[in-house]
Amino acid sequence: MRCSSLSGHTPLCKPDISVNYLRSAIRFAHELKAPIVNTDEGPKPDFTSEQTDHELMKYTLTLAARSAEARGIKIGLEQHQQYSKTPAGLDRIYGLVASEALGINFDTGNSYLAGEDPYDWLEHVRDRLVHVHAKDISIQQSEDERGKVTGTPVGCACGEGVIDWARVIEILKPLNRTICFSVECGTIEQAAASIDHLKSLI
Repeated sequence: MRCSSLSGHTPLCKPDISVNYLRSAIRFAHELKAPIVNTDEGPKPDFTSEQTDHELMKYTLTLAARSAEARGIKIGLEQHQQYSKTPAGLDRIYGLVASEALGINFDTGNSYLAGEDPYDWLEHVRDRLVHVHAKDISIQQSEDERGKVTGTPVGCACGEGVIDWARVIEILKPLNRTICFSVECGTIEQAAASIDHLKSLI
């Protein structure tokens, strides 16, 4: 057994925190032989503009990408906060730094809760995809939170919510590389049910 990825979620808009944190995560991932470190832009400072935030993210990602390139690690950018909650917003962050180390960690549940079509968005980022946070969203959570939040830490068991996993898998079939589905749910029982459901489709 080995780690498919390492969570390096840190506020990219705050380089005083995120530069050292993310570079440490990349070094740790290299030691673990985990090929990917996932992150997102995090909550923004309350005193900066959108333009300033993107300059700060560019600074952070430039240093992180250099560290990742040297170790053969990919950085998976996840849609999770104020700027990455739309395809255009995530594209803008991805485009801040030209590096082969940068890719997309697609979170199915977060994309849905943000009010977007997760399948169209997944097709849009497919060629840049390095990892998938396989998160399903319950009908109740969908009714309560869709369009009101930018993401959630955990969902329900895959196959018990609103995400069409057969469709997700079909979208990813053209890829000629391994993509890990990292299930994000709340209990061991949900994890087991998720694995059973996904295995039945793959």
